Amino acid sequence: MKFYTKQHQYTCGIDLHARSLYVCILDESGKPVVHKQIKASPEALLKVISPYRSDLAIGVECMFSWYWVADFCADNDIDFVLGHALYMKAIHGGKAKNDKIDAEKIARLLKGGMFPMAYVYPRQWRGTRDLMRRRMRLMRQRAELIAHIHNTLSQYNLPPNTDNLRYARHRENLRERFPDPSVQKSIDLDLNRIDFYDEQLGQLEWYLKQTAKTVDKHAIIRLKSIPGLGDILSLVILYEIHSIDRFERVQDFVSYCRLVKCKRESAGKTYGTGGAKIGNAHLRWAFGEAAVLFLRGNPAAQQWLAKKAQKHNKAKALTILAHKLGRAVFYMLKRQTLFDQDKFLATS
Repeated sequence: MKFYTKQHQYTCGIDLHARSLYVCILDESGKPVVHKQIKASPEALLKVISPYRSDLAIGVECMFSWYWVADFCADNDIDFVLGHALYMKAIHGGKAKNDKIDAEKIARLLKGGMFPMAYVYPRQWRGTRDLMRRRMRLMRQRAELIAHIHNTLSQYNLPPNTDNLRYARHRENLRERFPDPSVQKSIDLDLNRIDFYDEQLGQLEWYLKQTAKTVDKHAIIRLKSIPGLGDILSLVILYEIHSIDRFERVQDFVSYCRLVKCKRESAGKTYGTGGAKIGNAHLRWAFGEAAVLFLRGNPAAQQWLAKKAQKHNKAKALTILAHKLGRAVFYMLKRQTLFDQDKFLATS
């Protein structure tokens, strides 16, 4: 975890909300010179900070409305620091909590060099990254509908469906398998929503593939050199990483991807692991998906997994594979090389 240690004449902590901001500005001696609630707008914020802009840093906690504050600071040449929400929760906990207290704590953490930093994602990439995250949510909702159809077949003790319901042709005569009209209506609801999702997701994926032409084409080609990775999954990984240069070591990268567990130790004793929610959940999903797709139609990879499963178990073996793929992606992007499966499977 990195902390912001640069010193400024004035330090501003903002407790963010959708419609309001609570602003606390400390001077060089740590005395509050501003402590007030304002409207959440660039004009109101600029009016409050104008007397202190000569040497000012603004710190906010990472929550859904930080985008516009980061853009405001970039446009006005003001140092902006984004705080890691989970680390800040551990640092500035207290008995009493309100907007005024939170704003001052943020300011004092920033001034004291104890402000845990999160990555400020560039504005020109944010919209597409968020659109990809939206797509993942729609895909999960579609998968829930398909799972509900399978569960309904089991509920009425009907033969399981052997066809892949992701294809529309396999869903055509599905409702006739249920004699009850009400159950048929329930299945119709599922099928109609799946058809709607198919149409929307098809249009969305076409748009995202066009977007791929405007980003780093060489990085996309490198990622697609991994067996099983297509356009969309490669774009998800690329957009969630943004720049591999922000990670100095491979350990930092796989930790950010939630591909490793962190020990909790004290006085020479180990108390298990923790920090499971610290990192990028979307990259964790992406590498888990990449591990499954890497095995599809890949006998050499399947043989490697079988050996790992004998030593551990299948679930643990898949986790190890996802971790290895994460490390491989780090070095591929750092060294600008393609994926070498023989070398990948040969290493322990």
